Amino acid sequence: MAAVSMRLPAVRAPLDSSAPRGGEKHLVAPGDTITTDTGYMRGHGTYVEDEKLIASVAGVVERVNKLVCVRALKARYNGEIGDIVVGRITEVQQKRWKVETNSRLDSVLLLSSINLPGGELRRKSAEDELAMRDYLQEGDLISAEVQSIFSDGAVSLHTRSLKYGKLAQGVLVQVSPSLVKRQKTHFHDLPCGASVILGNNGFIWIYPTPEQKDDEAGGYTTSLEPVPLSDREVISRLRNCIMALVTHKMMLFDTSILYCYEASLPHQIKDILKPEVTEEIVLEARQRLLDLEG
Repeated sequence: MAAVSMRLPAVRAPLDSSAPRGGEKHLVAPGDTITTDTGYMRGHGTYVEDEKLIASVAGVVERVNKLVCVRALKARYNGEIGDIVVGRITEVQQKRWKVETNSRLDSVLLLSSINLPGGELRRKSAEDELAMRDYLQEGDLISAEVQSIFSDGAVSLHTRSLKYGKLAQGVLVQVSPSLVKRQKTHFHDLPCGASVILGNNGFIWIYPTPEQKDDEAGGYTTSLEPVPLSDREVISRLRNCIMALVTHKMMLFDTSILYCYEASLPHQIKDILKPEVTEEIVLEARQRLLDLEG
């Protein structure tokens, strides 16, 4: 008979709220007055009443010159041009694919916005349209870049660079888009032997680091070879570390994930998500990040 692990409820000490998380944030709730200065322009997440600028959502106040907006702490993904996203194909239509990207509306990947296998750049023909399902079909995961935003807020994607395309073997983790830190690159080969794609839309893809880059594949030839146990263990540990960081609302980027991974090494993979272990490794990772900033 298999052993059963029993856990009794315990009071957990709160994390030190004095530790900065990337600078002081101006947090507001719906109905809070942001400013009474009439010189400011209202942006997303705000409205004007009685010459006061008031928040309409709970989130962080962001100011760009005279423009004030509130970035919601928990919301669907709002696309911005140049964002890196991970998405799942939901439908194959005429000359386009519908893609689920955690936004309010399905995103669109046009046939004209992809590289054909082999990285060939040419006008797409009727034969290419008939072969669309050979490239991508329902259920396939892809990495892509936001090319444009339609007037209704839907996102148009492209995969014209060889670093984008179909994803093969790995693990998909879904988190809040507000926890993914914006960086110059969202593709990271970590020294632990695995790679991550940190999608701005909150979809994170963890996969074994390829031994060599196959530029001839054009992003549509995927390897289905069995993944070694050692790689699967690294991927599982990274996945649990990301969930630990999400539990404590820490920003996700390559350094925070790596520090959390290194702090988790003394523990078994299955123990990382136990509350007391999660708190221990997240505190250690946060302290290392603070020392790095200092």
